[in-house]
Amino acid sequence: MTLLATPRYHFITGLPRSGSTLLSALLLQNPRFHAGMTSPVGGLVQGMLNQLGAGSEFGPVVTTEQRRRLVRGLFNSYYADQTDKQVVFDTNRAWSAQMPALMDLFPGAKLIACVRNVAWVMDSIERRYRANPFEITRLFNDDTERSTVYSRVDTLAQRNRMVGLPWTALKEAFYGEHASSLLLVDYDLLAQAPQKVLPLVYQFIDVEPFEHNFQNVRYDAPEFDEPLGMSGLHKVRPVVGLQPRETILPPDLFKQYAQLSFWIDSTGSRANVITAKFSPEPSGAKA
Repeated sequence: MTLLATPRYHFITGLPRSGSTLLSALLLQNPRFHAGMTSPVGGLVQGMLNQLGAGSEFGPVVTTEQRRRLVRGLFNSYYADQTDKQVVFDTNRAWSAQMPALMDLFPGAKLIACVRNVAWVMDSIERRYRANPFEITRLFNDDTERSTVYSRVDTLAQRNRMVGLPWTALKEAFYGEHASSLLLVDYDLLAQAPQKVLPLVYQFIDVEPFEHNFQNVRYDAPEFDEPLGMSGLHKVRPVVGLQPRETILPPDLFKQYAQLSFWIDSTGSRANVITAKFSPEPSGAKA
């Protein structure tokens, strides 16, 4: 029996509405790669470790090495139909909080974190919310959370919610001991100059470049978005580019969240950053 080679694993993480789906769609053009939107592997890993950790029924009888093999087995089983690929990119916004485990399991693995001015992240989510006015999205638990733009944005920013959790996880990775294995990619640069950004990504993961088509990009996941009550959340425009627009957030709210892009100053971090300076003022900003 011929055993197929196991692909190399790399990981896509970062903030929501910051280009991870676009990056995955572009990487998918390379026949040597597999990439996609958020996979269930991260949740499966966490669920299994919860069942086998300290205080659980089986914690005392499952060794650390057995846990390591089980976690690795989850990856290999889930991606068993991708063994013809050179590289598999698994996407999860929580991976940046799991770098010690990932570096232990996959020596040499890299994390690519898609980032964006946090005010524009909030603006983008708010636009999708308003584009579905007759849906009760699952992003909010009750009418209090969804009542106004202020309550919606503040809810999303909580440290266990859609924006706050990946933001804090990324900050942990950015200043952590494995930061040199982390690459932050700014959404504006990826959308505006993908022909310059993609070669840097390939260089970071040490793979020979590939000629991508930035005029014909295809990706959509309606089966994932519709149950959330947020249609179009993962639909990628076919032509890569920036679309200038003004924010729909109130000026004070935009200014508050525009101050949170900690990656602009890499002092104290060994992370790699592909980013651009931005103005915190909303007028005339890029989407």
